[in-house]
Amino acid sequence: MNRVAYQGTAGAYSHLACTRVFPEWEHVACEDFLGALDLVSGGFAERAMIPLENSTAGRVEEIYRLIPRTQLYVTAEHFEPVNHCLLALPGVAMTDLEFVRSHPQALAQCHQRLINLGLTPQAAVDTAMSARALADNQDRRSGAIASELAAELYGLNILHDNFQDVMGNTTRFLVFSREEEHKEYNPENNYLTSLLFSVRNIPAALYKALGGFATNGVNMIKLESYMDGGTMEASHFHLDIYGHPAETPVANALEELAYFAREVRLLGSYPMHHYRNNAAFV
Repeated sequence: MNRVAYQGTAGAYSHLACTRVFPEWEHVACEDFLGALDLVSGGFAERAMIPLENSTAGRVEEIYRLIPRTQLYVTAEHFEPVNHCLLALPGVAMTDLEFVRSHPQALAQCHQRLINLGLTPQAAVDTAMSARALADNQDRRSGAIASELAAELYGLNILHDNFQDVMGNTTRFLVFSREEEHKEYNPENNYLTSLLFSVRNIPAALYKALGGFATNGVNMIKLESYMDGGTMEASHFHLDIYGHPAETPVANALEELAYFAREVRLLGSYPMHHYRNNAAFV
């Protein structure tokens, strides 16, 4: 059976994303992101499901430092809406609860709901681990904020679905593989291309490196800078653009980038996720 690796405890939102994209595969939990990527590099897993950014919390900075250290390719993106659920033991009512445990970020995203119900938040390592701990300790005064998958896995009841204060919180994941996919351009698909590059710390270096995308009409949708842990002589960037290298404007823009930049590395081209049809991306 094929395997997909993810960081976190069973029932975490990364696990939920795996069940959406790879429902028939084995889902392998890892303690950290590097462990998940290493399982793919070593051949134990075929894919890794890694969160890159969240619409509320922003980018997952650690990932930008890890990607350059691997030789993996990006083969897909996935957007997973974050639906926080207030969970409790079977037979426990909302009025029985006094405390709620979860990851600090989840508690913050449900802050007003907790205040309205008079519940005391308690920070934990992650959402799914909070659900598992509740099932283990059988504390009928406590609830947990976690996913619907965590409720199913640990035999908990969902007291309140969509418990977050603001709707629309979404995490973008990238899927990593040992082999590059989508080398051939299919005109029926809309593509994204992800790449890494660096420029020397000299005046207008970034401006010159990116100028070809403007002159060739290629839309840049994400540009992130990061430190690679080496010297301070070069600035490193992660770039997402619309299009496929087989398209002439993209090919010309990448050629200009290679001229002005250094260490350009294509992470992969992949079909755009249907979530991008949302008006927020127009």
